[in-house]
Amino acid sequence: MFEPVKIAPSILSADFANLGRDVALVEEAGAGFVHVDVMDGHFVPNLTMGVPVVRSLKRVTSLPLDVHLMIANPLEQLPWYLDAGADSVTVHVEPLDAEELSRAVEAIRSAGAKAAASVKPDTPVEALLPVLADLDMVLVMSVEPGFSGQGYIEGSEGKVARVVQLARSLGVNPLVEVDGGIGPATAARVAAEGADVLVCGSAVFAAGDPAAALAAVRDEAESARLASLEAASKGA
Repeated sequence: MFEPVKIAPSILSADFANLGRDVALVEEAGAGFVHVDVMDGHFVPNLTMGVPVVRSLKRVTSLPLDVHLMIANPLEQLPWYLDAGADSVTVHVEPLDAEELSRAVEAIRSAGAKAAASVKPDTPVEALLPVLADLDMVLVMSVEPGFSGQGYIEGSEGKVARVVQLARSLGVNPLVEVDGGIGPATAARVAAEGADVLVCGSAVFAAGDPAAALAAVRDEAESARLASLEAASKGA
């Protein structure tokens, strides 16, 4: 936590007919990750991309592929995405019990990838506790997963703060990622509470100048992060 803020553009909002071009654009603009939203039409209502897209992206970008599995059967499909080249894989806590969640995290890390877990907006972050000490990253959803372009759910920054608090209590420092309705204003709010990685979809790819939009989100987040750290230092 409290690393320089990184932007993870979500290709769910990119132009699929020109995906290589759009990924190259955000890589050149300084993105930290490429965020790949995998949806199965069961765990969430939408159906998006899968293994072939991950495998193809691996050939055209040097950015880490941040694969977000919004699927009902992550234990079955994890090996597919790890083999395709995912650099980090996020599984949701909701379709898994504590033992299955631990198995998923172990499988990801054993394959040499970064392990992350996510909670939906209505799921308390305490659901992460069985694996929090073993995670490289926590993903807080600030919209209901399923579709891009949704508005930020008010109060989501409180869940970010709670993740930071729980991690500190365990003596661990996973990255904290936030996904949903992130633009310059909301980026500042979540970064001030400890978010390290911001997933941006339409805020970047629907902008007239995606590179400038990415930079604006990152700059606002980093300014808020630094102001929060300075305030904490003065209050210590």
